[in-house]
Formats: sequence, C-alpha cells, structure tokens
Amino acid sequence: MVAKTLFGFEEILAKEIRNLGGGNVVEGVRNVAFEGDTGFMYKANLCLRTAIKIIKPIHSFSVRNENELYKKIYAMDWAEYLSVDTTFAIDSTVNSDNFTHSLYVSQKVKDAIVDKFRDMDGSRPNVDVKFPDVRINIHIHNEHCNVSLDSSGRSLHQRGYRTATNIAPINEVLAAGLLLMSGWDGQCDFLDPMCGSGTMLTEAAMIACNIPVNINRKEFAFEKWHDFDQDLFDKIVEVSLNKVREFHYKIVGYDKAPSAVRKAIDNVENANLSEYISIERKNFFDTEKFTEGKLHMVFNPPYGERLSLDMEDFYASIGDTLKQKYPGTEAWFITSNMEALKYVGLRPSRKIKVFNSHLESRLVKYVMYEGSKKAKYMNKNKEE
Repeated sequence: MVAKTLFGFEEILAKEIRNLGGGNVVEGVRNVAFEGDTGFMYKANLCLRTAIKIIKPIHSFSVRNENELYKKIYAMDWAEYLSVDTTFAIDSTVNSDNFTHSLYVSQKVKDAIVDKFRDMDGSRPNVDVKFPDVRINIHIHNEHCNVSLDSSGRSLHQRGYRTATNIAPINEVLAAGLLLMSGWDGQCDFLDPMCGSGTMLTEAAMIACNIPVNINRKEFAFEKWHDFDQDLFDKIVEVSLNKVREFHYKIVGYDKAPSAVRKAIDNVENANLSEYISIERKNFFDTEKFTEGKLHMVFNPPYGERLSLDMEDFYASIGDTLKQKYPGTEAWFITSNMEALKYVGLRPSRKIKVFNSHLESRLVKYVMYEGSKKAKYMNKNKEE
C-alpha cells in the first residue's frame, strides 16, 4: 500500500506506520510505501494522523502512448473490483513526456473500463465523480503506470469533527504533523494561544489520549468495496479504542475573537473531547503561564496572507510575551512570513521547513527557560 502525505511529513508518517505494525516501510516524496493485510489497511485509515490517503496498488505496467494505455487497462480483470451496478471515478496524476494531460488520461482509462464491461455484459457501470463506490487512482511517471484503488475516499484530513471554521483554518493533517514534530506526547500541560477553530487543540488531545484520529469520520471508501469485511472492521475499531489512554494534564486554548471561541468549543464537542480541553476568550499578549510545571505550546499565528495586521509589531509581541510571561515553556509555531520572524527577538533552537497549503513555511521552536539561560548552565556545570 501507499500512504500519501504532505511534503516534509514522510519521516513522521513512516514512524507512525511502523508503530502501528506496518511492514517493509519505505519513504518516498509526499508518500510512504508499506505492506499489510486487509485489517491493517482498515487500521491505517482509522489511525494514521499524518496520512492524506491510503491507496492499494492493484496493477502496474509500462506504457508509451494512449492506445497502449487503453489496451492494458482493458486487459485487466475489472470484475474483481467493479460490477455494472458500481459507480466509479478516476483520479490521474501524470509526470511524463508521452502523457501531458491528466484529465485526458482519466478519460482514456474510463473508456477502457466501460468498454470492457459493455463487451462482456452488454451494459456498463456509471461514473460518479463526487460520490463513487470505487475511486481508481492512475499514476504515470515517465513510461511507468501504476493502477491503484483509493481506500480512503475523501481526504483523511476531513476527520468529521470540524463543522465550523474561521478565515484561515489549519489543515488537520498539518496540525497533527506539527504536533508530532514538536515532540508532543501528552506528558505535560498544553496551550494553543491563538486557537482559531480549535484544530490544534483537538489533534493534541487525540494524540495525548491515543484516540484513533478518524473515529468521528462517517465513512471510508473501502466500505463500498466488494470484499469489505464489516466484522473485521468492527474488530479493528474495537481494538483501537481499547488502546485509548488517560490524560492527566490540561489542554487550553485562547482566542481573542468571540466567534472563534464559539466555533472551537463546538468542534471540540463534536470530537467528544470537552472533558480534556478548555477554551477561553483571551488575548495571548495579556496572559501569563497558567501552570507551575512544564508547558508545551504549539500554535499557528496569522501570517499576514489573509488577515490585515502590523506583522512587525505582532511578532515582536509574541517574543515579548514568551520572554516575560512564559518561563519553563517549549513554544513552537508555524509561519510563512520569514521577514516577520526576525521581530520575535529570540533565537529559535530549531527551524523545520514545511508547507501550509501552497505556502513555504517554517516550524520554529523557542525554549523559554525558568530563570536565565546563563544561570541554568551555571547550575548544570556545578552539578557536574
């Protein structure tokens, strides 16, 4: 199988797959290949936090032109996957000198499948691009064609809990990946000081409690396949839920906009996580650390792309607030505004290249020590 992901998340996804029990895990670009049985395919869709899709390759061949593509698709045993009563759709990705138009490739593949059924049975399955029973994935790279079944359907970032969003909501897979990159493991208090519609909070709680990330999703594409095993799927869900663990710290979100707070509370309730997450209407710059112990902070501040702000002043205020009011905090945030980062006034201990949609961004880490950094090192040297 192949799990698709966002650029930069391949290593994290590979680790997730290994931890889940996948075999022969190989990282690619925006994807990770792995092996597993049918039950593992169900589990991958249910539990992988940084996967966008899980596709199952069913055939591959070399192809040099459209006629050859038609013939080789026609030659496949499509009755194994479809019937005349099954609706289907084709998604094509091409990176080839011989094939330059993905829609044309999809059309050619559709023609071959339809003609095969018509020649066999005198009737044909219908195409449904929005809600097909089976979604077929065609990937042509140079002269190599992979044919796969999309086991997920709608992108796995659509978890099912987020019904209300704000002006610039963060993608759920991106949020989960940033949290995992930051080392969040649920072993201390957590704060998102600019929580928007609550995505980071919800993903943080699901990681902390080891809740299957797509447990609130209404359906997966594999549920419409000929060989779908309802009993096996129910067992996978049951076993995954049995691995949920208790969480003994606080997850807190702030936002200064009343509408954002309302939406975040609604989304957290939809995810059945209200007992773990508290959300308050507060301006981060007027707050201070709410806990004596370690605090883990991950957030997605405005970049100035869609929201009008004085970025220099805004990012300087982030740095001042962290310095003055948040000792003993590990703070991470993502931004595409490299210029504004300079005004934070702190040196990041890490910078990781990621993409937020089409925007090249950086996930930056600031460690705020208890007392001065110099005093911390002096005490450490004394102990040694």
